[in-house]
Amino acid sequence: MKMEEEIKIEDDFTLIRFQNDSAEPFNAQHEIGTGLIQFHFGIKGNAKFLFNQGNYALELKEEKSLLLYNPQKELPLHLELAPNSWVISVIVSIKKFHALFSAEADYITFLSPDNKDKKYYNEGNISPSMAIVLSQLFHYNLHPSIKNLYYKGKGYELLSLYFNRTEDPNAEQCPFLIDEDNVLKIRKAKEIIIANMAEPPGLQELADEIGLNLKKLKMGFKQIYGDTVYGFLFDYKMDFARKLLDSGSYNVNEVGLKIGYSTGSHFIAAFKKKFGTTPKKYLMSINANV
Repeated sequence: MKMEEEIKIEDDFTLIRFQNDSAEPFNAQHEIGTGLIQFHFGIKGNAKFLFNQGNYALELKEEKSLLLYNPQKELPLHLELAPNSWVISVIVSIKKFHALFSAEADYITFLSPDNKDKKYYNEGNISPSMAIVLSQLFHYNLHPSIKNLYYKGKGYELLSLYFNRTEDPNAEQCPFLIDEDNVLKIRKAKEIIIANMAEPPGLQELADEIGLNLKKLKMGFKQIYGDTVYGFLFDYKMDFARKLLDSGSYNVNEVGLKIGYSTGSHFIAAFKKKFGTTPKKYLMSINANV
């Protein structure tokens, strides 16, 4: 499934959800006028922003954010989402933004008088409290009549957390599950299974290692990464396998062993399930294009 949803929260304040759950890249383009600030949040997978007809690119990785602002020229949004990737973008005018933070302009670097006519770019990490809000924006279950109000509140909350100088350890709990401490535990679970992808721990072992009960691990992982633990790991392993094949340094059996398949036929079946072709045919297609 490929999805793009644009929500106009109010004048000069727009939120866009990009969701690519397919096995193919997804391109999206939006015209963005001058005087608009762009905030982009990588929730899952990888994406990149293309500029100058694709001659220049900025990567947006999972759990990273990008702030883009250029008062001198338009910065059209040309986003390329990798397979199994989610991004949320917030587009707000500098005028509206100044009105929100007028008393704090000296603290927010790119709003200070010295920078008002300069282009600005910043990459940052998505904090646990921001991760909760971003998760809520993807997993809301509300009546359509209050959807815009909900997005408006979450949009402003996201901006306030983005510029929060000190992370609040007592962040509001997500209605279903998580506080900030648990977000960090779920992220740790993801790191553990990636580091041990050839021989991943069982779910109960993983839950014990990160200090969550099994139910919270399952719910939290699905909420933050949009998939089950092993569903996420399967996608990661297949993408990793494809990159190993792309490198030209490994044959099909070697790649299968590296990601935990002791039997070549099982790896071939898994790769075909993910990409619709066998590893051997994939390698042949790469070599044919060289």
